[in-house]
This record gives sequence, structure tokens and C-alpha cells, in this order.
Amino acid sequence: MIKAVFIDIDNTLLDFDAYAAESMREGFEKFGLPPYEPAMLPVFKSLNEEFWRMIERGELDLEGLRRDRWNIIFRALGISFDGETFEAFFRERLFSSAIPVEGAHAMLSYLAPKYILCAASNGPYEQQMNRLRLAKMDGYFKFFFISGEMGLSKPSRAFFDAAIGRINAAERDAGGPEIRSDEMMIIGDSLSSDIAGGRACGLKTCLFDPRRTLMPGAPAPDYVIHELHEVRGIL
Repeated sequence: MIKAVFIDIDNTLLDFDAYAAESMREGFEKFGLPPYEPAMLPVFKSLNEEFWRMIERGELDLEGLRRDRWNIIFRALGISFDGETFEAFFRERLFSSAIPVEGAHAMLSYLAPKYILCAASNGPYEQQMNRLRLAKMDGYFKFFFISGEMGLSKPSRAFFDAAIGRINAAERDAGGPEIRSDEMMIIGDSLSSDIAGGRACGLKTCLFDPRRTLMPGAPAPDYVIHELHEVRGIL
């Protein structure tokens, strides 16, 4: 029986892709760059995802991301502009971005009375917490496991071990039994971060795959959903 549920933030609860497109459009206009075109978003997404995979593998830290991300994206887009200047704008906008994924509030409202909910995210702590507060989602969670505060990132075993340790310390303090990893589930959109990390630590895994991108031969999650309301058929 599942007792605790980890939930990813970006592109699971909050629509990071919509934010990125909006910020590129506004930022390009602000800095006098070539007008934003929808075809630019896949370039950003591909490179940004590779940066985060490097972070997941321990090959890059958040400071390196801030330094390099937009310089490399602009190079790929053929735009000549200081990437660190745009990064500062992008992060300032991201701090206050709270665009919910469709169905996120309804899912949290359904899960919160039944399970211990834990936000699990790679990113700066204050940024992610502020976004959850603005989206009025923070009140659903008992724990917040954010890499910027923990000093550990998904999918590392250390991230999940530390998170599970905190949960069970609270359970012991409350006089309750410890919760085993197989009594926990993670819901997220990333195979490399959420699903791989959860599987390695014995959690049940649920992939949120709204664009139906799961390919044959990919690491198989225990469950796949295409819309967040489908969680009701699992939990």
C-alpha cells in the first residue's frame, strides 16, 4: 500500500515549457534580439534538458548552468548576445512563474488527504518554493525535497535516501512506523531523473507523459499517465 508520494515540480505541476516560451518572447523583445519564433522552443528544450542531465550525472552544478546555458542556446540559434545577462533575466522571471499544468490542483487536492505528499525537484530552493506558493500548491505538501537546499540531485540514490530518511525521522517522532521505499511512489515527467531515480531506490514509479513520448525499450515505469487526472486510477 502506498503511503507517501513524491511529485516533481517542473512540467509535472508547473508548466516550465509555457514559461520558457513566454520568457523568450518577452526577453528577446526587451533586449532587441530577433523576434521569438515557436521553432526556437525545441532548440531551448533540447539543450536545456541536456544541461539538466549533466547536473543529474554530477558533471555540472547550478553555477555552471547559470554561466553557460544561454550562451550555448544563443550560439545554436545564431544570436549574438551575452548569455549571462539573459540568464539573469530568465531566472528573475522564473522566480515568479507559476503556470499550473492542467489538472495539477485537482490531482493535489485528491492526493493530499490520502498520502504524505513530498515535492521533489532539482533547482534552487527559494525559486521553487516561491513558485509553489504563488501557484497556491505549497499547502498540499508535508515535505519539500529541493536539490538547491539538499545539496543532492535526482536521480542520485543519495537524494532519495536523504528524503526517505527525513520522512521516517518525522514518522518516528510522531510515534508511527517507518515507511518502506516500496510503500512510496514518485510521479514525474523525466525518465532519467524521476523514474530512474525512483526505480533505483525501490519506489513505485509513475511517468507523466502528456506528449506520449515514451519509446519502446525505454526504462519502463510502473505506471504511465497522459493526463494528471489519470492518477485517480492508480492511487
